[in-house]
Amino acid sequence: RNSKKEADLNVAQARLRDLDAQLNVKEADLATALNANRSLENDLRDLKDQVATLQLSLEDTEKHLHGEMLMRVDLENHLKTLQEQMIFQKRLHEDELKETKRVHESRIAEIESGRQREFESKLSDALQGLRKQHEEQIQGYKEELERTFCARVENAQLSAAKSNDSAKAAQEELRETKLRVDALISQINQYQSQNVALGNRVKELQQTLDYDRDLHRRNMTEKEKEMVLVQQQAQAQLEEYEHLLDVKLALDLEINAYRKMLEGEEQRLKLSPSPSSRSTASQGTTQGRQILYGKRRKTKEARKRGQTAEFKTVQHASCSGNVSIEEIDADGKFVRLRNNSDKDQLLHGWALRRHLGNVSDVTYKFPSLFTLQAGQVVTIWGAAADVSPGARDLVWKSQKSWGTEGDIAVTLITDDGEELAERKIMHIPSEESSEQDDDYEEITVSEMEFPSQTKRRRKKKCCLVS
Repeated sequence: RNSKKEADLNVAQARLRDLDAQLNVKEADLATALNANRSLENDLRDLKDQVATLQLSLEDTEKHLHGEMLMRVDLENHLKTLQEQMIFQKRLHEDELKETKRVHESRIAEIESGRQREFESKLSDALQGLRKQHEEQIQGYKEELERTFCARVENAQLSAAKSNDSAKAAQEELRETKLRVDALISQINQYQSQNVALGNRVKELQQTLDYDRDLHRRNMTEKEKEMVLVQQQAQAQLEEYEHLLDVKLALDLEINAYRKMLEGEEQRLKLSPSPSSRSTASQGTTQGRQILYGKRRKTKEARKRGQTAEFKTVQHASCSGNVSIEEIDADGKFVRLRNNSDKDQLLHGWALRRHLGNVSDVTYKFPSLFTLQAGQVVTIWGAAADVSPGARDLVWKSQKSWGTEGDIAVTLITDDGEELAERKIMHIPSEESSEQDDDYEEITVSEMEFPSQTKRRRKKKCCLVS
């Protein structure tokens, strides 16, 4: 069940990584949408500025057109005034001419009685001279008025033509401006609709992200509850197993004691050993070889017997990757790792888990971005080691040592939760060490205690006895 729960936990962690990847993708899409929204807002502001500029230009053009139209009206009024002035001058000259004729006629009538014949020719000459003079003057006035009128008319026509051209250009520019304003307004409406659609999309993505986060949080809570329940069950089973092991140990001790008493009694009475005692002795020996006694249990046994026993230290190492646990200091000062490959190994997220007797497991996590170079070693010191760490040294500040009493097990765990390497220090009584060393590969207790590591240990397994 524990293996199944670990498999479920691995699946949940894989699902967590997938959800994290999806979350990153969603956040990237959200950032892209926000950047597009900001760019569209900037374009909208630029277009609004252009519309305001074009409106100001349109107002200036309309003012200029109005001024040109006023100038044209003024020129037309001035032309009419000149024409009326010319007609008035013409009538005035005609009236003067009539008045002059009337005066001359009156004078001719007055002098007609005495000097009609004498002055008839002179009068006719004078009249002709005056007529020529008046005609020349009138002709000069006419020519001057015509020249002035033509010049002013030409100037007025040129001004009117220029005004018409300016008005046409202004009207054309106004029409183009209106078309551009309409196009910009339609583009602004399109951008606004796109902005609204993007806002709705952002809201949908935010809602989806919130839902995924809530779902992920609920799943993680459920998995944590399941992990706690499984750990509690495993702890209960381990305690029950230890209790049964203690009971079995006590029974074995009693059986051995009775067997020795029986053998002593048979030797004293010089009797042959009974078959039952032989079978009991062989069974006790076989069972004794299958149990790996720890220092705590051996100490209890020694206390029961009232004897003192010497212990041998046995180190058991296993690894299934490029990094192995090279050494565990017997005094608990340090643990040394080695990179057995020709490539650098990034230990970011990796950890070392220490198991020490009945003490709760503790974990040391490697620093962020720490890399173990190819073929190199790194030493993790306890806080009480009092050493000056170098480039290949690390210090476990939260723990004084790695442990000095009892069986010590150190496991290397990757960032994915895989147990990559392990090393154990076990203390075995010297009187039974030879039998334990010969049968070490056949021990089943360690496999019962570490069922999830048995397959990986069989890949690469070595036993060091010191």
